[in-house]
Amino acid sequence: MTAVGRPRATARSYLYVPGDQPDKVARAASRGADACILDLEDAVALPNKTTAPQWWVRINADTPAADIAAVVGPHLTGVVVPKADVDLLAEVHRLLGDAERDSGLPAGQIAVFALLETASGVLRAEAVAAAPRVERLGLGEADLAAELRLQPGPDREELWPYRSRVVLACAAVGLAAPVGPTETALRDPERLEATSRLLLRQGFRGRTAIHPAQVPVVNRVFSPTAAEIDAARDVVDRLADAERNGSGVAVAADGRMIDAAVARSAREVLDRDAAGR
Repeated sequence: MTAVGRPRATARSYLYVPGDQPDKVARAASRGADACILDLEDAVALPNKTTAPQWWVRINADTPAADIAAVVGPHLTGVVVPKADVDLLAEVHRLLGDAERDSGLPAGQIAVFALLETASGVLRAEAVAAAPRVERLGLGEADLAAELRLQPGPDREELWPYRSRVVLACAAVGLAAPVGPTETALRDPERLEATSRLLLRQGFRGRTAIHPAQVPVVNRVFSPTAAEIDAARDVVDRLADAERNGSGVAVAADGRMIDAAVARSAREVLDRDAAGR
């Protein structure tokens, strides 16, 4: 749900768009991403939203007041807050409230995507996830690795504990599953698919992209396949039949036991399918 109570689809792909390149901004909506993030490093103005994607703006952690004043308007979905921590998010919440009032917008309309990039942010991930307006968490692994003095290998296994921390925080406060970090190997679609599938298995349900060519792969990976949808629907139906007959468990076509926990995972697959349509 949005901050003002309206449902918003959970985006699979967030495409970063350089704010200082108007031609790329103009084409961003046609690139197939569920959401576009305009980078405000160069303090450019937000274009009007005329097409389907959500529009987010990544503000600067050290100049939130100026950035928020520049971008808040009726076409803005939300702001991406880098180096998110509880104190910064409290300030962003206050600034957004002031900007909404000044712009005649409903209170709470502008959402927050909190990007965890610091040790303090990760340590307080649950509090960050529970902060006002926060709809999703993301993990900025490059900045975090630098702060922690890590030297990640090709599979970035050194960062897996922090990924789990973010996934756990989202689940604990009832937030949508987090957004995974970008893949910087732009000319390696096989690696993009492999690292995206790893993020999916680890509990993420989307990731950021830094090139339009990455978007179709990201969308495909974070959408359930037809076979997964059919299997999930079968699980839900079998348990429903069993419950109507007074039993809390059922047996799947392959002989596995189906209980409430198995059905919950199946419903998550069906929910993702519905959100991606």
